[in-house]
Amino acid sequence: MKTKIDLVESTSGDITLYTLTNGQGASVRLSSLGAGIVSIVVPDKDGRLADVALGYADPKDYFYDGPCAGKTPGRYANRIARGKFTLDGVDYQLNINNGPNALHGGPEGFSHKIWECSMEGDTVVFTLDSPDGDEHYPGNLQARVAYTWTDENVLKIELGAVTDRKTIVNLTNHTYFNLAGEDAGSALDHLLQLNCSRYLPTDETLIPTGEMAPVAGTPMDFTQPKRLGQDIKQDFPALNYGKGYDNCWVIDGAEDGQLHTAAVLSDPTSGRVLEVITDQPAAQVYTGNWLAGSPVSKSGRSYNDYDGVAIECQGMPDAPNHDNFPSQVLNPDEDYRRVIFFAFKTK
Repeated sequence: MKTKIDLVESTSGDITLYTLTNGQGASVRLSSLGAGIVSIVVPDKDGRLADVALGYADPKDYFYDGPCAGKTPGRYANRIARGKFTLDGVDYQLNINNGPNALHGGPEGFSHKIWECSMEGDTVVFTLDSPDGDEHYPGNLQARVAYTWTDENVLKIELGAVTDRKTIVNLTNHTYFNLAGEDAGSALDHLLQLNCSRYLPTDETLIPTGEMAPVAGTPMDFTQPKRLGQDIKQDFPALNYGKGYDNCWVIDGAEDGQLHTAAVLSDPTSGRVLEVITDQPAAQVYTGNWLAGSPVSKSGRSYNDYDGVAIECQGMPDAPNHDNFPSQVLNPDEDYRRVIFFAFKTK
């Protein structure tokens, strides 16, 4: 594995960029800003390399970007209703930054921080200390994200956290994929299959109602490969609320805590296939419904809506307020450990 390290100055400190290139010439580029992925270059069915991760020309543009492109949101990824939750009888009020709700850890969440970074062998490790009261979350929490890139074009993401006080945590990766290439335009012709027979209906602010509803007979059914754009314009509450898909699916069998294939995304033209494997309980699929107006991309333009799709393996949104959802509570004597694999193939 070849490793290249670059530094970019910013007003908040140096941003460290790691480029890992395997024996096939395929590469990933990682940033200490938001512990994020800024590039994934992989071959198509004819061996031609292209960058399939949406991202920006200027590494500094990842600060406070609306799309949260490629980064690690936290302390709690996704939404918490009205920013409120209760632990052991104590009520907490988080900062609000998404309509009436808290999203991705708040306006100063993990995705806007420059993380500490190092190499452990061929693995890039990012760590962040989040103090007690950070965005009004309890407990001193240390988060860790480790990336390993293999010669088989598999990117392993290990997510971890420890705390000195009972708290909540939900970490994921927020990369937007376009398997035809990051400058190829709309991703709505991609095929998506989800190992998910249920999804989480929401209110109009995208907060789960608490129900886990069957996908059968609805536009939310991706149990067989289906074009992302096939049903996206249907008159259906979930699609109307988010101007497309921005919903959480329950991964079948995930209650056993083992690895499961959550999703398979494919681009018929290039032949690229992405398999997403995780031990997380759920996957949020977001079809980039609000990408327009994003910072200038690596190709010199702002992306348009639907130019990429994010598949965010995570705990369920608003889980602290739903006893029937898997718990995202972390105690001082526990280690939060989750893993996501992005495996790139061709057919």
